[in-house]
Amino acid sequence: MNKRNIFLLLGLVVSMLAIFFLVVDPKQNVTNESDVEDIKQLVSDYSSRSITSKSASITSHEIIVTDNNDNKTTYELPKDEYFVSIAPYVDNTHPCEIHSLTGCQGEMVGEKVDVYIEDLDGNVIVDKSMTTESNGFIDLWVPRDQKYKITISQNGKVSESEFTTFEDDNTCITTMQLKESI
Repeated sequence: MNKRNIFLLLGLVVSMLAIFFLVVDPKQNVTNESDVEDIKQLVSDYSSRSITSKSASITSHEIIVTDNNDNKTTYELPKDEYFVSIAPYVDNTHPCEIHSLTGCQGEMVGEKVDVYIEDLDGNVIVDKSMTTESNGFIDLWVPRDQKYKITISQNGKVSESEFTTFEDDNTCITTMQLKESI
């Protein structure tokens, strides 16, 4: 077994152990840093498709996972952070409001995009290059109860929009079409 396979296997084992502990003892109150990191890792593992379930969706306040035996487990999200997943696109998209970690598929897979987000006071929240996941989305954790301006760009194409992070707001944004800037 070569080094790459050993690292992949080790990563899979660590991910599965983390998921095992989340499923065996789901965190109902995400209050400490360890719980927050466990929840973020769970979301990341679903987004990268390193774990799967019958379904997994993420609302403004919880993750709902249904396993292959139709057992449902919910995990509360952090109180001060909001999850939003954005699928920039050029040609094709789908309508969505609540992000399906196991079902949503965006057009731009594994592509580098520049992401800039600021709040209404002009404070920069995100300003970096990101690579879309295997599901074509970029996942973001931002402060709750805010309104944001977002710009996504790639190779001279740009999309600008706004989104909010209040209770029951959308966690899936599929409306950001990249177009040639004028």
